[in-house]
Amino acid sequence: TGAAPPPASPSTLQAAFHAAAHEWGVPEPVLLAVAYNLTRWEHHGGAPSTGGGYGIMYLTAADDLVTMGGKGEGIIGQARPRVPGLHALDDAAALTGVYRETLKHDPAQNIRGGAALLAHYARETVGGVPQDSAAWYGAVARYSDARNAMTARSFAETVFQTINTGVTRTIGTGEIVTLAPLAVAPDRSTMDMDGLDVGAMQTVPADCPADLQCQFIPAAYELNNPDDPTDYGNYDVADRAQTGPAIRYIVIHDTEISYDTTIRAFQNPASYVSTHYVLRSSDGEVTQMVENKDVAWGAGNWYINMHSINIEHEGIAIEGAAWYGEPLYRSSARLVRYLADKYGVPLDRAHILGHDDLPGPLPANHAAMHWDPGPFWDWAHYMELIGAPVASTSDTANTNVVTINPPWATNQPPVTYCLDTGCRDVPRQSASFVYMYTAPSFDAPTIDDPALPGPGSTEAYDWGNKAAVGQQFYRVAKQGDWDAIYFGGQLAWFHNPGHASTALPGSGALITPAPGLEEIPVYGRAYPEASAYPEGIDAQSIVPLQYTIPAGQVYVATELV
Repeated sequence: TGAAPPPASPSTLQAAFHAAAHEWGVPEPVLLAVAYNLTRWEHHGGAPSTGGGYGIMYLTAADDLVTMGGKGEGIIGQARPRVPGLHALDDAAALTGVYRETLKHDPAQNIRGGAALLAHYARETVGGVPQDSAAWYGAVARYSDARNAMTARSFAETVFQTINTGVTRTIGTGEIVTLAPLAVAPDRSTMDMDGLDVGAMQTVPADCPADLQCQFIPAAYELNNPDDPTDYGNYDVADRAQTGPAIRYIVIHDTEISYDTTIRAFQNPASYVSTHYVLRSSDGEVTQMVENKDVAWGAGNWYINMHSINIEHEGIAIEGAAWYGEPLYRSSARLVRYLADKYGVPLDRAHILGHDDLPGPLPANHAAMHWDPGPFWDWAHYMELIGAPVASTSDTANTNVVTINPPWATNQPPVTYCLDTGCRDVPRQSASFVYMYTAPSFDAPTIDDPALPGPGSTEAYDWGNKAAVGQQFYRVAKQGDWDAIYFGGQLAWFHNPGHASTALPGSGALITPAPGLEEIPVYGRAYPEASAYPEGIDAQSIVPLQYTIPAGQVYVATELV
């Protein structure tokens, strides 16, 4: 069974904030609010975030970043140049005299590093470390490490809003951290515009429904290496609305970092990643960053990217409902409904996809594909809000096509989460998937995925043994309260009491190898044959993934591509 949440206790972290604020002359509410809006006071075991930030104060370190990025051309292990900005960890180490590794892994020292940086920025903006919290607006804006004035100001506004409203939170360690509300009118004149892009940011109107709070802040589109025209970020210019390629999918992501930090990351061309939209967790505010005519680099698979609109949601997948609240769901659903209508995207789970539904472009990339929005995203509720609820699509209960749809309230499977520091049981909570077993028993192991290392597990990021809400499969057997389906080239069992409680009767076109054919290969991208490429354009390789459809197995097809 999953472990219960640890009992809440007074916070040693609170004491660390108090000590660091006193040492460096930073008002404690400012230090607490900056940290809360970057990490919600979570240390994450000292592991870096997807934006390269370490610890509670999000000390960034992005030198020699090795990443596939979001473009998804099938290149892995590609070293990147030194990233402009994103070097708060180095600066904090220089200011405190503390080793980088200590700042990464020791929460108290990480907070000291953040306080030292804030004090340094205050000296740069107002010439000292004032006692009045209002005078720290400029230092907070600098801490955002933003490349333009709008993003820096947005972060500072959010921080001071948090100071005024206050917040109390029980963090993952069970400690209680409190920022008491303090009425502060920030001194916005302290914001230093030097080095920031202060040009008009809203040069393009946001493509949003009229009833959404929506703005446009452009992602970076510039060269990283002036000697290499192929080394640029963070999207590809296209004209998809007029000349194609057609927009066929909408891909749902979560950010794994804060809203403002996400926007900042997409404005750095050396991050090699972008999205069309970012949504804020607290109120569903929408920021568009790439025009929908252009190809954002968000899905880790360029074929998917060129046919999709990517939407990032502020949140951390393993924390689920702590981030995925009703304002976020409803705002996202309105946006998706609008986009689907405008671009002709079918409202079903074959076209409204999670990042965890997507294949890698090549076998070497597939295991590294992301698992967001994760097991705790409420797909059934989300599809209902969109106006396309997951429902039976067959008139007969005897159909062999089934649509996964476990009851949200009672479907609480065991889930574990592992970092370098070890694994932990995640508190039982509602989830949008069912496990796939090798036999009709909870005592049987879950299936192995040929693309993933090790046996099947309950780890949250093991997407190879989970069937998600809305996905369709072909049922081949029933035994007791268990159904067997074909899944990833294997026979897999899932618990379905009464053969109706976790799956609904469905319908759809079926695909199976023709007589005499041993198997059908499965691909992660669909490109033309080599002879179709013009002279001077390198042909993209088409290599099967680790999966096949063996003779005799049957799957539900979505569409021709």
